[in-house]
Amino acid sequence: MPVKLVQNAEICSEKTLNSEKHILFIMSEEVPSKLPFVDNLQAKLKRMGSEYQDLNKTPVAVDLPNNSLASFVLLKENLTVFQRHSLLRKAMKPLLDERATELAICVFGNEVNKEANACAAYYVATANSVALPSKKAKNEHKPLTKVSLYGYQATHNYDYVNARVAGNALCRQLTVTPPNELTPRLYRQKIALLAKEMGWSHQEYDMATLKKMGAGAFYAVGQGSDPQDAAIVRLSYQPSNASKHIALVGKGICFDTGGHNLKPAKYMQGMHEDMNGSAVALGILLAASQQQLSARIDCWLAIAQNHIGPLAYKQNDVVTSLNGTSIEIVHTDAEGRMVLADTLTLASREKPEFMMDFATLTGSMISALGDRMSGIISNRPELACKAVGAGSKAGERVHAFPFDEDYESDLDSDIADIKQCTLDGGADHIHAARFLGRFIENDVPWLHVDLSSANRKGGLGAIMADTNGFGVGFGLEMLHSVLSAP
Repeated sequence: MPVKLVQNAEICSEKTLNSEKHILFIMSEEVPSKLPFVDNLQAKLKRMGSEYQDLNKTPVAVDLPNNSLASFVLLKENLTVFQRHSLLRKAMKPLLDERATELAICVFGNEVNKEANACAAYYVATANSVALPSKKAKNEHKPLTKVSLYGYQATHNYDYVNARVAGNALCRQLTVTPPNELTPRLYRQKIALLAKEMGWSHQEYDMATLKKMGAGAFYAVGQGSDPQDAAIVRLSYQPSNASKHIALVGKGICFDTGGHNLKPAKYMQGMHEDMNGSAVALGILLAASQQQLSARIDCWLAIAQNHIGPLAYKQNDVVTSLNGTSIEIVHTDAEGRMVLADTLTLASREKPEFMMDFATLTGSMISALGDRMSGIISNRPELACKAVGAGSKAGERVHAFPFDEDYESDLDSDIADIKQCTLDGGADHIHAARFLGRFIENDVPWLHVDLSSANRKGGLGAIMADTNGFGVGFGLEMLHSVLSAP
């Protein structure tokens, strides 16, 4: 259920806030003339040796005389969305750490700033109130049930924000689910239930079907698991007023051991989150459906595990993909591009006007960017530019990398049409994109998103949790950008 939002255009006072136990004050450049509890704030800043302007970098929490907790933050006019989200996340944390069920948000400044800050604060508050799966004997989570907004009253509702929160929540909830509770079979069951609830059409290509179809790239990865419960799942949202056809593709490796090229324990830890790309795609589909976007959206999920065993694929194997391309296997831990290859072929055969895939795909993208933003690569330069703008607007930053064809010469094989990867590392994020591009038919405009920022210790942007659901907000904004284009 969405959090109840109560708006009051009047500036808050100490009297109106007397019953509030958790309060967030969002200030502008100068100290507001009617800022409640200003004496308490100034006393705290004096003890810290700080000044009012320092609140634009480090929010401050203050215990109030009425046994309430207030957090003060300064948001300047020239902030990017990412900067605004980050500061609000820091300001909100001490309030939500006390398991607040009700939150008062007081905004000051001019009308333009108040609108931006109120919307962002509501998003940060509600997104971080979501419960994530926990197996602790004592679950101390208490959801936020009410947000009281003072100083600004929107003329519109917050359905857009609520939809984005729902998509981000679904993504994170699925991603952190333990791998014994999200095997491909169990994942497929969850997706089927969600499809029924949302009214999406639902189709599965199981291992037997994929083998018969000749989808050898996907099958090579799935054959190493017992049971062989891998599948490509297709979901479709098809409103009657659809003006465009868009495809989302997600990598859904429920656990990645590395296969025969077994990962060491340090790098196998957390590999239940290697299905994050599929969770991002599902989150976008959910948010787009709740917003009732006027587009047909096909969502293709490549769901499998990369296990080691007597049937698992191995180095120097040669397999043939769905589109007839033969692939020389070089490293079994490059399984993501294998399952995506056949999935992209299936998606592109439907001739969407735009296709976007999401995957926690390469370590080299993390080496290139760290875990603060994600990398994008496109077969259309204009799409890459559009994506950078969408990331900036959503507060989920992306950086574009080249798709130049000469990189593909590194994947030349003596025995097959293409190598799966190289053993040298290097620009593997670009090699992976060049590899994937070989399996897209009908020259469909395509954007590849390598989710190097899917997990960051201490949170990222608006989200406090390490697993942050990055990509849902960006992807949703990208859909709006594509739909608004002529």
